[in-house]
Amino acid sequence: MNSSGVLKSSSSELDLDRPNIEDYLPSGAAIQQEPRGKLRLHDLLDISPTLSEAAGAIVDDSFTRCFKSNPPEPWNWNIYLFPLWCFGVFARYLIIFPTRVLVLTIGWIIFLSSFIPVHFLLKGHDKLRRSIERSLVEMICSFFVASWTGVVRYHGPRPSRRPKQMTAFAVIMQKHPGWVGLLQSTILESVGCIWFNRSEAKDREIVARKLREHVQGADNNPLLIFPEGTCVNNHYTVMFKKGAFELGCTVCPVAIKYNKIFVDAFWNSRKQSFTKHLLQLMTSWAVVCDVWYLEPQNLKPGETPIEFAERVRDIISTRAGLKMVPWDGYLKYSRPSPKHRERKQQNFAESMLRRLEEK
Repeated sequence: MNSSGVLKSSSSELDLDRPNIEDYLPSGAAIQQEPRGKLRLHDLLDISPTLSEAAGAIVDDSFTRCFKSNPPEPWNWNIYLFPLWCFGVFARYLIIFPTRVLVLTIGWIIFLSSFIPVHFLLKGHDKLRRSIERSLVEMICSFFVASWTGVVRYHGPRPSRRPKQMTAFAVIMQKHPGWVGLLQSTILESVGCIWFNRSEAKDREIVARKLREHVQGADNNPLLIFPEGTCVNNHYTVMFKKGAFELGCTVCPVAIKYNKIFVDAFWNSRKQSFTKHLLQLMTSWAVVCDVWYLEPQNLKPGETPIEFAERVRDIISTRAGLKMVPWDGYLKYSRPSPKHRERKQQNFAESMLRRLEEK
């Protein structure tokens, strides 16, 4: 599938999901009761598609929906269900949560008592040290998943160097402050993870160089990249960054779809810290998700990295049932560029002039 086909299907899916402005405007008897000759909102929006888009953005824009966390609907609405809800709160917070904290604490004790001696005593044996640290990181990750009662269903062959066993990945992620940043700079650094800071423009060049160096190392862990560059609410897929698709190596698409029957695993970093998000997962019944390992993809002859990224995005979105939207996820952290504003202003001015000429 070529890039234009992907973008066309994305636009059609977006149009179907876009709210209808007509539903929010007065109609029928309400319009008939208005004084004759009075300018109506319906006539004003009919002047230009730009005004219609602006009104649609006020009602519910497609970009914000990609990062919106939907609170669960209350179900303890009568006297029959309220006792069950109280029992669930008691079980989750006073039985399950303390048990999970105990499990995670035991995991950290085992991990730290092994990781610290290995990290400092095997300085001269890098290959052996990396192998042991990788196994220890895999172990503590398993404890974390157990502390959420993670139920993960895998589909398809796993991209692993070791048969029937998942290997630790080197992850590319945002550099975080606090205790999460401490884990990044010490423990996760041992498996070759790459960090970046969105506020630093030079970090893009540094990350691109580290990516090229990492894929050229035969003994390095495989890279796990979230090409959207930000957290999305698992209903949509925003545009993929092309950096992961211009390395000249094989890309193994992975589609993840969460079942939100027990908890919404989406981390809205604008509204809650990672600690609060972790507590939310640990006080839920379970975290359930499906993971599909899809057919490896390579850059086709004559295909650009952007087209390659769109093709992989279409494969992942189709498999996980996600809606593709033509947005850059980094707009979440920045304002629109002056060129984008000027182009919108020019289009609006031209449409207004055409409307006046018709009059």
